[in-house]
Amino acid sequence: MNHLQGFSAGSRALITLAAFVIVVAGMKAADAIMVNILLSGFFAILCAPPFIFLQSRRVPDWLALLIVIVVITGVQLALVSLIASSVADFTKELPQYQSKLQAITDQAFAFLGRWGIRLPSNVIHQYLDPSLTFKVAANVLGNVGSVLSNVFLIVLTVIFMLLEGSSFPRKIKVAFGSDRHLAGIERFLDNVKRYMVIKTLMSLLTGVFVYIWLAVLGVDYAKLWGLVAFMLNFVPNIGSIIAAVPAILLALIQLGFTDAALTLLGYLIVNMVVGNVLEPRYLGRGLGLSALVVFLSLVFWGWVLGPVGMLLSVPLTMLLKIAFETNRDTRWLSVLLGPDLPAGDR
Repeated sequence: MNHLQGFSAGSRALITLAAFVIVVAGMKAADAIMVNILLSGFFAILCAPPFIFLQSRRVPDWLALLIVIVVITGVQLALVSLIASSVADFTKELPQYQSKLQAITDQAFAFLGRWGIRLPSNVIHQYLDPSLTFKVAANVLGNVGSVLSNVFLIVLTVIFMLLEGSSFPRKIKVAFGSDRHLAGIERFLDNVKRYMVIKTLMSLLTGVFVYIWLAVLGVDYAKLWGLVAFMLNFVPNIGSIIAAVPAILLALIQLGFTDAALTLLGYLIVNMVVGNVLEPRYLGRGLGLSALVVFLSLVFWGWVLGPVGMLLSVPLTMLLKIAFETNRDTRWLSVLLGPDLPAGDR
């Protein structure tokens, strides 16, 4: 940034903003390839710990890589199969569910009308139609499934990322000639791996618990809603609410008000235990984002990269936060992105 020292503060801000706009425009123009690269990076971060563990056990590199790739390919194919079959079956039943929910909504309006509360039902149906949540959930999962179906490109990219990861620290040391940069980058990568692995395990736990609870209640497509809960758990605060809405509405249509209330109770218990007890214990409260940043990142990355960007919005923003926290000059940005500080730190 030394070449910008001759500019005024306002000029430097405008140049930085212009560079940001150009980068975002490029990402949006290349969203198809960007989504595949980001998903590959996500899988590579998750594969790195078991890959390193197998190497530490003196397993040959080629065999360790083969084991990890076989596992991640199997997981990816299982996700694609589950999404494809569940979304296809759910889409067939979607008109029936929407009509039933429409009838329940009309009954609610009629009940309020008997108590003297008149609501413009046609306007509310036009701008606040609860049945649209089913269609949105199916479309988002369909988009994710279509991206994950590109197994060959994602797996091939993960292979090269894992192979490159072992030589990357040596390249940094030779390039910069200092251990200071290497220490900062290693600290950043360790924090990223720790966050992604723990967050994925917590999300998996959330999805499994939601699936078991819905299966016990007898809600249709329990596996589908468990998968939705797993994916949206990467979006704290907002994600758990979004994941719960279609399952609660489906329980209302299929089983009635009592089971819908039990479904809501199950989501509340699972998210309180995982989100308020387990995650802070293993992640630490410092690795978090404010509710406003979560919402804005959801909107921003969803606009840039589509439905997959919405699912990866918080992990991507967390990468930026961890990177800012690693550098002393940008640590203030990490504090601004983080949650509310305890009273003693203010």
